[in-house]
Amino acid sequence: MSAFADLGRHPGWPVRLGPLQVRAGTVELRGPRLFDGSNWSKLRIRDRAYLERWEPTAQEGWDERNATLSWPAQWSSLRSMARRGTTLPFMILVDGEVAGQITVGNIVRGSLLSAWIGYWVAADRAGGGVATAAVALLTDHAFRGAGLHRLEATVRPENAASIRVLTKSGYREEGLFKRYLDVAGQWRDHLCFALTVEEVPDGLVRRLVARGEARLP
Repeated sequence: MSAFADLGRHPGWPVRLGPLQVRAGTVELRGPRLFDGSNWSKLRIRDRAYLERWEPTAQEGWDERNATLSWPAQWSSLRSMARRGTTLPFMILVDGEVAGQITVGNIVRGSLLSAWIGYWVAADRAGGGVATAAVALLTDHAFRGAGLHRLEATVRPENAASIRVLTKSGYREEGLFKRYLDVAGQWRDHLCFALTVEEVPDGLVRRLVARGEARLP
């Protein structure tokens, strides 16, 4: 029997993660809430040029799918998937303010215990250790609290900033997926990075703290 059987179909949810202090401020992760819509939309629309080139192509225009009115449906979908145990969705907070999102998705249990991890951070929070802290917090939780064995992250080779986040966090490059995802209207190659629980027995947060890149309050 699974060690997480007593936790139902969604081990590791809901939960609040952090805090972890980095150069940009104090980073915490919490589940999305209905009232996040206004702040979420403001960041997404403001940072269109920064975010759109890395995100999957959609039928709706950027402003339409990132409008405040589109948030309730997205929030409801994320909450539903989290309750079913297929997703672990979080808002990234810096000093208590919404600064992005990070998600573990497509959770497969059984003999695989695998999922992907993806994230975005507001442009004015980039470069301050926020994304690295968020990845570390959620990776540790996915392996420990949610009982997963392997996480994958895919990123375009041109996205140097995201590659730095993953490699600093300890994810290793496994290969190139040719024409993997439709991004900005074209099928784009993506690098695959991955990590298994055996590779980080002490956790990623502890690594960041030991290197002086983060501090526990």
